[in-house]
Amino acid sequence: QVQLVESGGGLVQAGGSLRLSCAASGRTFSVSAMGWFRQAPGKEREFVASISWSGRRTFYAESVKGRFTISRDNAVSTVYLQMNSLKSEDTAVYYCAAGLELPPGDYWGQGTQVTVSS
Repeated sequence: QVQLVESGGGLVQAGGSLRLSCAASGRTFSVSAMGWFRQAPGKEREFVASISWSGRRTFYAESVKGRFTISRDNAVSTVYLQMNSLKSEDTAVYYCAAGLELPPGDYWGQGTQVTVSS
């Protein structure tokens, strides 16, 4: 099993920035791909960004391209999501995901709330 714990969410004004972190523990050798999804109230969970083990392959939803950056530090089994130029429509619960392949989805974190005020 792999456990994922997110942190870094909070309340920010539109145009501001936040950095989310997701620390993995357990059988981390069994996962290589990691990523972020989000779910806004009344909406389905949607893909945000993902990253390969090496970090050389990254993928982003069109809605966040140019504003969000995903990265990882395998030495501490952590993936990050730097979110800049935040908009009110970015308000959601953000979930970390991990898996063998991209896009990840075998393991999920508990989620962290991001609220962007306009």
